[in-house]
Amino acid sequence: MQFTVEQIAQALGAEAVGQTSLTILRAAEPGEAGPTDLAMAMSPKYAEALAGGSARAAVLWEGADWQALGLDAAIFVGRPRMAMAGITSMLDRGQGVEPGIHPSAVIDPTAEIGANVSIGPLSVVGARAQIGDGAVIGAHCVIGIDVTLGTNALLREMVSIGARATIGDRFIAQPGARIGGDGFSFVTPEVSGAENARKTMGDQGDAKAQNWLRIHSLGAVEIGDDVEVGANCTVDNGTIRNTKIGNGSKLDNLVHVGHNTRVGQDCLLCGQTGVSGSVEIGNNVVLGGQTGVVDNIFIGDGVIAGGGTKILSNVPAGRVIMGYPGIKMESHTDIYKAQRRLPRMARDVEALKKAVFKQSPSD
Repeated sequence: MQFTVEQIAQALGAEAVGQTSLTILRAAEPGEAGPTDLAMAMSPKYAEALAGGSARAAVLWEGADWQALGLDAAIFVGRPRMAMAGITSMLDRGQGVEPGIHPSAVIDPTAEIGANVSIGPLSVVGARAQIGDGAVIGAHCVIGIDVTLGTNALLREMVSIGARATIGDRFIAQPGARIGGDGFSFVTPEVSGAENARKTMGDQGDAKAQNWLRIHSLGAVEIGDDVEVGANCTVDNGTIRNTKIGNGSKLDNLVHVGHNTRVGQDCLLCGQTGVSGSVEIGNNVVLGGQTGVVDNIFIGDGVIAGGGTKILSNVPAGRVIMGYPGIKMESHTDIYKAQRRLPRMARDVEALKKAVFKQSPSD
């Protein structure tokens, strides 16, 4: 896979100068870039490292003096991260999955396999599953009965999709993703200690230990178009209604979405975020790493939660929150500043107490 500097610039809609016919084989850090590499030097800070490599071409910020940097060609971009999206897409060599169906794959005769589908070693496709055109299914994947998988899906190795899941086009699942496991839903014959604690916010009282009885998951999972789920991500089936992930949403590694939860469109759920059951999440919501969300609440459109936030109640649209419990970010910042001042305030109070008690009664 190789491109010229001119071809890359045209794909980005960017300006290219110098010897634009130079051949590019890969992208590289500026200090490690060789003669056939495209150095990613999109700010002056990164461009300083160009002298440590031997790059002839680089991606630079608008207005950069490319000749002074010793380059033979340059591409100028106004929005570096957008440029990174385009360049990495062009130069991605993929995982080397062979076209066609591997002889060791097990495919039910009632499954419908689209055109130009690749199915890797030891993968299993269940009864009545429908695999869309152009799908790539890696090694050791399992696709359950009655699953619908859209066109141009990419399942990395060891992905499993449970029965009756419906997944849209251009779905990407990183290694070990698990779609459609049963929800974590249990009940006791009588009111449990956990229920008492939630209701009273106090100790268990007279509640006694009891056996937990399983509530089965009759629902499935629905995932829209252009959704990506990270490595070891888990999305549970719904209890009665389906769990849903909207178009364009992205789930990072180790994200968990509980039963019945509905995630809107173009949401970003970052690493180790855990969403409990029956949560309604709006569109364009960003939950930072290790965000925790309690069950049976809603999070409005456009909400942003900073990393480590614990969301214990409903969040209105557009709010930016942080902390445990999650509150407005500016309020959390004020509280944090006040906490940092507490040791000094305690010392000041102690000094004042000593000064007061040292005064004589006549004073």
